[in-house]
Amino acid sequence: MCGIVGYFGNNDAVPMLIKGLKRLEYRGYDSAGLAIMSGDSFMVNKKAGKVAELESLVKESGLSGSVGIGHTRWATHGEPSDLNAHPHTDYSGKFALIHNGIIENHSTLKRMLEQKGVEFRTQTDTEVLVQLISNIYHEQDTTFETAVTSALEKVVGTYGIVVMCSDEPNQLIAARLGSPLVLGVGEGEYFIASDASPLVEYTRNVIYLGDRECLFIGDDGYKIKKLGNNEKLDKKVSRIDFTLEEIEKGNYPHFMLKEIYEQEHTIVDTMRGRLLLDEGTVHLGGIQDHLLRIERARHFYITACGTSWHAALIGKYILEEFAGIPVHVEYASEFRYRKLIIDSQSVVIAISQSGETADTLAAIQKAKEKGCLTFGICNVVGSSISRETDCGIYTHAGPEIGVASTKAFTAQVSVLYMLALHLGRKNGYSKKDGIILTHALHDLGARVKDVLNQSDHIKTIAEETMDANNYLYLGRGVN
Repeated sequence: MCGIVGYFGNNDAVPMLIKGLKRLEYRGYDSAGLAIMSGDSFMVNKKAGKVAELESLVKESGLSGSVGIGHTRWATHGEPSDLNAHPHTDYSGKFALIHNGIIENHSTLKRMLEQKGVEFRTQTDTEVLVQLISNIYHEQDTTFETAVTSALEKVVGTYGIVVMCSDEPNQLIAARLGSPLVLGVGEGEYFIASDASPLVEYTRNVIYLGDRECLFIGDDGYKIKKLGNNEKLDKKVSRIDFTLEEIEKGNYPHFMLKEIYEQEHTIVDTMRGRLLLDEGTVHLGGIQDHLLRIERARHFYITACGTSWHAALIGKYILEEFAGIPVHVEYASEFRYRKLIIDSQSVVIAISQSGETADTLAAIQKAKEKGCLTFGICNVVGSSISRETDCGIYTHAGPEIGVASTKAFTAQVSVLYMLALHLGRKNGYSKKDGIILTHALHDLGARVKDVLNQSDHIKTIAEETMDANNYLYLGRGVN
C-alpha cells in the first residue's frame, strides 16, 4: 500500500500518472506501475525500484492512452518485486486494479477462489481482490459495476482501490474504506489520487470520498454511490487550499529543510484572524456552535498518533495550566481498546496532519458511540476527520511532504495554545495575562525567524556532536 493515481479524459494519461507518482514518492515505496487502456485492452508496465525506472520502461514500451491508473507500492503482503508491484490483473486479463490497504480475510477468499480453479501468480492480498471481482463478473455474467461492488461486500479490511475493465474501456471505478481517495474534477477530465498533491497542477476542484463510497467515471461524467445503495450521492466539491509551488522543493535540497524554514510563516497563518490582541483572547470560528458544551466539559481526552501525539502531550500541559481542566492523552491505536470513562460530558480532541489517520478515525468513532463531543485539529480541508468530528480547527500549515513532521507539529501546538487561552479566559485566566499571551503568540513567527537565522551556528553544533552515541535531554514542564 502507498500511492494511487488515476486519469480519465481526452489527453494522454501517461504524463499525468508519472508526474503524479513522483509527487507521491515522499510516502516511501519499493515498486511502481501503470496500466493504460488502449482500444479495448490495456497494457501494464510495472517494476521494482524507483518511479524513474518505471518512466524509462514506459518510454521504451510506447505506452499511451487516455484512461489509466498508477501506483507506488510499499510491501505488506509479498516481497518487493516486479511481479508483486501494482497494478494487479486477473486470470482472464480483463481487469487491472490498484489498491491501498489490507484485505484481512484474503486467505479465506483465496481458498474459496482456488477451489473454483483460480490460479494465483503472487502472494499479495491485492491479487485476491482483483481475482474475486473477475470471478463474480464471469460466474454471474454481470456488469463491471456490480462485480466490483459485490466483491467489496465480501471484503473484510481496508481499501482504497481503482479498477479498469477491458470490456468497459471508457469507465473507471474507485472505492474506499479506511484508505483515502480524492477525485479531481477538471474540464472534461477526471483525476483520482490517494491525496491531493498530484492533482493541484491540473485542478483545484476536488471531492473527498467517504468510507464505503464508490466512484464511477464514464463518458457521461461521474457519480458517487454508497456501497449497497443505488442512490446517487450529492457530494460537495471542495477547493484545494494550497498551490503547486508549495509542494515543490524550490531551491532547497529536500522538503524537510524547506518546511523547517516555512514555519515562520505557517505559524502566523495558523493564528491569522484568530488572535484578539486587545481583549487577550481568541476567536475560533470552527467551534463556535459547540462552545457551551466545550466550556462545560468535565474532562478532555486528546488522541493522536506519531508526531501529533507529541503535540497532544504538550496540549495536556498547557490546557491544564491555563484552563484548569483535567486532560488525558491516549495513543489513537489504544483508544478504542481501552475501557475509558468517557460520556456526553467528555470532549475528545483528535489531532492529525492529514485528517486521514485510520487509528484516529477509529478513536473518533468510539468517542461518538459513547456520546462524547468530538473535536478535530487537522491540516487538510475536507478530510475524513474534518467531516467526522462535530467541530474543529484547521491548522492551515499547507502541505507537509517531509516524513519528519515540522511545520504541522508547530501549527498543532499553536492551535492548542489558542484553545487553552480561550478556555482559560472562561475559567479565571486574567485579561492582563491573556493580552501578554496573545501578543507572545502574535510575535511567534518573528521568534522562529530569529532561531532560523542562527542556522550556521546550529550547523556547527550538529557537526561537533554528530558522532555522539547518546543524547540526554533535560527539561521541565512543557519542555
